[in-house]
Amino acid sequence: MRFTLKQIEYFVAAAESGSITTASRLVHISQPSISAAIAHLEDVFRIPLFIRHHALGLSLTAEGQVFLREARVLLQQAQDLDAAGTTIAERIDGLLEVGCMTTLYPLVVPDLIQTFEARHPGARLKVVAGHHGELIEKLRNGDIAAFLAYDLNIPADLEFEPLATLPPFAFVSASHRLAKRRTVALAELASDPFLLLDLPLSRDYFLTLFSQAGLTPQVAGRFQSIDVVRSLVARGVGYSLANARPRNRAALDGRPLSYLALKGAHRELKYGTARIAGLRRTPRTAAFLSLCGEILANRPLPGTD
Repeated sequence: MRFTLKQIEYFVAAAESGSITTASRLVHISQPSISAAIAHLEDVFRIPLFIRHHALGLSLTAEGQVFLREARVLLQQAQDLDAAGTTIAERIDGLLEVGCMTTLYPLVVPDLIQTFEARHPGARLKVVAGHHGELIEKLRNGDIAAFLAYDLNIPADLEFEPLATLPPFAFVSASHRLAKRRTVALAELASDPFLLLDLPLSRDYFLTLFSQAGLTPQVAGRFQSIDVVRSLVARGVGYSLANARPRNRAALDGRPLSYLALKGAHRELKYGTARIAGLRRTPRTAAFLSLCGEILANRPLPGTD
């Protein structure tokens, strides 16, 4: 581009006012800047735009009059583009891709999608499931705008906004010797077969609960799906620990489970939203984060006790 919109604006101001001095006041720029812009346009297009009258101002040449008509059109188009860009930036529509921890996904995502899209008919919310490492990588790559995360090893380049806390609990089969209890000490379960949810960070969190209590679990199996763990526990294979406590007290195959609160002080998980620190929020992202706060902040997870 051989010229700028500013130079066109200065030319139009001078042409409409017939004076560099008056144009300078109108566009709040120095007189030499107005003169330099006009001289640049005349040099670039190799046409005289003004006739200079000593002490009497400016008058347009025939070429200048044609140039003024086209310059006005260009400035109007630029204003229209600016207005359109502002409207696009403020509009909540199109696709928003976010992430969610696999253990939270079936509990929170249906409510978030349904509510978000009902409020913003022109928008669509796509939520991908994954563990912390996967979702952090997607966030850094720009594949997702934010994700629902636990407060475990949050990197310094991420901004974490807590929503609520989730205390750990144990779950056993309905036929387990402790199934009719409401609470249990971790020591009472330590000698039983333990089925570990073997996801990055989650595994360390659960194993730390034992070590902090001075106990060693009898790990009988490691699984990456909480539904597989629940089904095996319901069959009496062992017990397990979790933080998201579904209202449904049964495995996917319908076998019943019993939930037991843990006695004593144990590290609670906080969950919330994570996004790249300092990154400007788009209206879509801001609407999603606001909805998370409205639905989830300081409340039980949807579908939990």
